[in-house]
Amino acid sequence: MVAEGVYAGAHRSARKGAGIEFGGHRAYTPGDDLRWLDVRSLLRHDHLLVRQFETETDRALRLVVDATASMGYRGAKAPGAKLAWASLVAAALARVAIRSGDPVGLGFIGGSKDARPVPVSGGREAFERVLDALEAQSAEGDALATEGALDRAFGAIARAARRGSVVVVLSDLLDLPPEAPERLAAIATRGRAVVVVQTLDPDEATFPFTETVRLKALEGGATVETDDAARERYLAALAELQEAWRRTLVGRGASFVTMTTDRDPVSAVRAIVEALL
Repeated sequence: MVAEGVYAGAHRSARKGAGIEFGGHRAYTPGDDLRWLDVRSLLRHDHLLVRQFETETDRALRLVVDATASMGYRGAKAPGAKLAWASLVAAALARVAIRSGDPVGLGFIGGSKDARPVPVSGGREAFERVLDALEAQSAEGDALATEGALDRAFGAIARAARRGSVVVVLSDLLDLPPEAPERLAAIATRGRAVVVVQTLDPDEATFPFTETVRLKALEGGATVETDDAARERYLAALAELQEAWRRTLVGRGASFVTMTTDRDPVSAVRAIVEALL
């Protein structure tokens, strides 16, 4: 239902212009575009050959969903936990891409060991695999304390994603290793499009607490007792974190957007699509 409300086209086509290279010949068959007939080969081989072209572009959509423990938080104003909201948005993006004829892959930061990444593939079966993996996932683990968490999430993408591919990361960006912004920004090279979607609960975006409250970290185990007097300092720290991410990503050609889980998923997916256009 969310995907139906979104423009079907999660990225710009990278199938024309720079990056198209000659890829050899094949025999002419009736109906082939005559513009690609190779006259020189006709003179040389006495039969019709058609020039073929290859491109280094890749129209795949690669989704990365943060499934660390902090993504399990759900405040009073949210319809669900951050992981549930991010999974819905990821599923809708996958549906949009597959309906556009593009392959989709899915990976996770942290999460349950039972939920395995989905390799890039196309068609309805690929969409079902994405749904199965998202439904099997649960918010577990701590990326900051888990060695190699970022490598498992982004290593294969950095190595294999080609020009024209799209990478969408849905994460609260809380308690990630300090090198995370640079690691993600580095993916936005060689013509790859990257959108990082900071996914926050309304409580995290506004700090609505008005009385003494005890806050326990879902990752790391820290406990803090505070009140509304801390709101100004908290919001300033959050703004500083967001600006650091935005500066690093935009400086390398990526996009950064912030969303809360009380937002209409259709408008959220549409905003992500627009960030890629």
